[in-house]
Amino acid sequence: MSRLNDVEQTLDLPPGYTVVALREFGDAFAYACEHAAEAGAGTLVWVGRYDLIEFAVVLEPDEPLRSARRALFAGMNAAADAIAAHCPPEREVSFGWPDAIRFDGGLLGGARLGWPKDCGEDDQPAWLVFGVILRAADMAYIDEVQAAAGVSLLSGGFEMIETEAIIGSFARHLMTAFDRWNERGFDAIARDYLERLPRRNPGERRSIDGNGDLLTGPSAGGSPERTSVVDALAKTSWYDPRERGPKLE
Repeated sequence: MSRLNDVEQTLDLPPGYTVVALREFGDAFAYACEHAAEAGAGTLVWVGRYDLIEFAVVLEPDEPLRSARRALFAGMNAAADAIAAHCPPEREVSFGWPDAIRFDGGLLGGARLGWPKDCGEDDQPAWLVFGVILRAADMAYIDEVQAAAGVSLLSGGFEMIETEAIIGSFARHLMTAFDRWNERGFDAIARDYLERLPRRNPGERRSIDGNGDLLTGPSAGGSPERTSVVDALAKTSWYDPRERGPKLE
């Protein structure tokens, strides 16, 4: 994958981040996973495209993979907060379990989470990679009929797409999310995430288990229903691998 020159690395990131910029045909998530071991925590890879906002960040958790996967929810919160900080007033940013990002109800994009293939559930992973792809504008290969069914930031009311500003905002919100996690525990992260996850039934009780699974149950009590985060991440239901971007609904 070809990288951009240093002069084109225009991201304004907080201290602790290192930028790797790829050209428009690069894959930020794949690159970050491939180079995570040597790149180290705080490496942020982004792709210079006009139609997608695409980036990935390397993390180095200090707990077993089973619980470290909950970094997904900190990253989702940071991505949503970054969009909300730049979008027009009264627009809703919400989630689809566990990794889809929706804008005013339409699928805008989502996240992926990667870890070493040989890492066991009870082992501490050497790295995690959290990647995001958002549809910034109608993609070049989409015809007008398909584009009308899709959602992009540009069609959602953004006057202009400031990719660098949104990624920079994400980086700051991610640091804030991990600070909250350290100070208040994971429940604070889960609460923020669940506020953006629509309820299937009015009054249902919801929580995120210690391994990242979604637990839902009736308001009157009883045993909760468990929805596996690992199974859902494996499907990546929002992502079209052939077009390497968000699906159209």
